[in-house]
Amino acid sequence: MTRVLVIDDDPSIRQLIVYALGDEGYQVDEAADGHAALQLIGQQHPDILLVDMKMPHMDGWEFVKLYRARYDHRAPIIVLTAARDAAQRGADVDAECTIAKPFDLDVLVERVAFLARPIIAD
Repeated sequence: MTRVLVIDDDPSIRQLIVYALGDEGYQVDEAADGHAALQLIGQQHPDILLVDMKMPHMDGWEFVKLYRARYDHRAPIIVLTAARDAAQRGADVDAECTIAKPFDLDVLVERVAFLARPIIAD
């Protein structure tokens, strides 16, 4: 089963994504910031990361930097951002894709499914 980690400081966004991806059969974990996410990853490594860029305590840029420095296994990253320059935010961290907020839930599920295909095939 593909494990997805949702990292976003907005609990309603996390809840929506957890519900939608769980309904599609994914194992979904959630974290409110980069610190909490790194602690979770230390316990169970996700296959896909959904990362909000602007969060308190540790933002998405710092999280991705530390994540890549600490772990050899690098899960694909989907950047979630409300920034006008959403594509640039994704490029800043070399993400596989970027989803601008507010987002279409069906699009988010499709992008997760696309990134999960190689994982399922393994």
